[in-house]
Amino acid sequence: MLESDNTIEVLGARVHNLKNIDISIPREKLVVITGLSGSGKSSLAFDTIYAEGQRRYVETFSAYARQFLGGLERPDVDKIDGLSPVIAIEQKTTSKSPRSTVGTITEIYDFLRLLYARGADAFSYNTGEKMVSYSDEQIKDLISEDFKDKRINILAPVIRARKGHYAELFQQIAKQGFLKVRINGDVKDITPGMKLDRYKTHDIEIVIDRIVADSSLESEKRLMESINTAMYHGENVLMVLEQDSKDVRYFSRNLMCPSTGISYQNPEPNLFSFNSPKGACYHCNGLGTVNEINVKKIIPNPKMSIKQGGFAPLGEYKSTWIFKQLEIIGEKYGFKLTDPIEKISPEAMDTILNGGKDKFAVESKVLGITKEYKIEFEGISHFIKNQFDESGSSTIKRWAKEFMDEVKCPVCEGSRLKKEALYFKINNENIHELSSMDISDLTVWFNDLEQHLSDKQKRIATEVIKEIKDRLAFLMNVGLDYLSLSRSSKSLSGGEAQRIRLATQIGSQLVGVLYILDEPSIGLHQRDNEKLIRSLEQLRDIGNSVIVVEHDKDMIERADYVIDIGPKAGKYGGEIISKGTPSEILKEHTLTASYLNGEREIEVPKQRREGNGKSMKLTGATGNNLKNVSIELPLGKMICVTGVSGSGKSTLINETLYPILNA
Repeated sequence: MLESDNTIEVLGARVHNLKNIDISIPREKLVVITGLSGSGKSSLAFDTIYAEGQRRYVETFSAYARQFLGGLERPDVDKIDGLSPVIAIEQKTTSKSPRSTVGTITEIYDFLRLLYARGADAFSYNTGEKMVSYSDEQIKDLISEDFKDKRINILAPVIRARKGHYAELFQQIAKQGFLKVRINGDVKDITPGMKLDRYKTHDIEIVIDRIVADSSLESEKRLMESINTAMYHGENVLMVLEQDSKDVRYFSRNLMCPSTGISYQNPEPNLFSFNSPKGACYHCNGLGTVNEINVKKIIPNPKMSIKQGGFAPLGEYKSTWIFKQLEIIGEKYGFKLTDPIEKISPEAMDTILNGGKDKFAVESKVLGITKEYKIEFEGISHFIKNQFDESGSSTIKRWAKEFMDEVKCPVCEGSRLKKEALYFKINNENIHELSSMDISDLTVWFNDLEQHLSDKQKRIATEVIKEIKDRLAFLMNVGLDYLSLSRSSKSLSGGEAQRIRLATQIGSQLVGVLYILDEPSIGLHQRDNEKLIRSLEQLRDIGNSVIVVEHDKDMIERADYVIDIGPKAGKYGGEIISKGTPSEILKEHTLTASYLNGEREIEVPKQRREGNGKSMKLTGATGNNLKNVSIELPLGKMICVTGVSGSGKSTLINETLYPILNA
């Protein structure tokens, strides 16, 4: 055994198929546990070492706290000494939440939000002009200079393009001592009982003061008082209207468009968060997608009749209220429930799907008395949408979703954010545009950013930009340069999620930790595998222990120490058959060694399958990064699709071809 001060000592491990094994694992080294599938590698690494580390961690909590965490069973092992705090990085998708993205997992998006809140320039979403903000003293000086010796009205905007009669508002304004208001561009006296057309949109401003903007002390004092009053009533925005003119100037303590007067609140990080009500798009609630009815899913076969079950949500005809209503609609539009749906007129179909304000007469016979009453038909599409939006039952929501498609939000166009947040820009890019870039392109953008920043922006942003660049570099080093920060975490493969967690751990710069990884090389091209190994070596070099369950030849050869478990799988495995440095392992007469040193190899067949002579064509695939790809696949053969990580292999086969074949 190795010296105990520098090792993790595992004595008498019997978890699953492990046969009472003893092993010394060197600390602060890159250690690979290898062997046949099912030989006991994960039983040692995860179910013994990691499980014991977790159990000891939970035992540090109070008894009160442990009751909420649940008990962790002690693994079947006699003793483990020299165990550091343990972090496992497994092959599993990080999160199923639609709100979780690569940017939020790695915390890069949090730094981006901070960068935009403190260092971005704001632009008007109406005119594209750069937004401005002033102090009260600056506003006074600008008014005195631009309107020198002119009679002006100081206005406080209180209503912007909203419907209502506003009788109560006018009463409140009058009680505060104001005599005039400007309504839709016209200055009017406030009169008792004054109100507007409630069904039209209105703009209303309070006339705070009418003043000549000269340079006298009295005039300047009065102007400053009027500015303060207007800012109070106008929520930090005021307007200046020259006498006998329709043109107004806007001034604001907040960010403001100089031409139209639209105003933004001063930016905070949560304005750029799609997980905050202050930043999330109001239409999709920050998801970037909405669910819309797909009529083809409601009517999969228009040749069928309503009675045959042509409307999938309704099924075949039953003596129920919904079919009674459809019969009544049919009487009005001249169709029967036995007619093919494709023969029903467009007007009738619109009523069936979307409902309408038309009322239909229904007769009801109770105790021999027939009564007629009118009903409105809600529409099948509206009913399904309402069930999805309003039902508290997950079962009903799943049922409704069967007839809907997830589409890009038409309001935010998939950005997840409010319109205002997208008009804060750094070097002509908003936060969504940065999040949509590949990590490789984003790295180039940040490396080039400093020369485009003002001195003020450099002072504010230097430390934040450094953090972002460091974390981007970690993602590049684990071969994830093709991902974007906006990529949903639920769409990541297990290997991608594992490497993201690895990059996050490298970025955390923890020291003295034991990391355990589960086959991180799975799915990696050879080019990216080299980057992964360098990242694990970097994790080791800063003072951590790294244990990797792995079969990859390059990983084994680069390890500091190798543990080979076998000799076979299941009950025939669970033993340490060799251990030592890679060069020592190569000298052993084991199955692993024979493949590593070339004594054994997977033979390349001399003759390939002939196939059945048929082929399958896929034309014009454009999913994700595919550039109008067309392929012809021979049938009756084993086909391999390869390429560097992120090149589009899974998009082509799993996300394009498979759904077509499975439809």
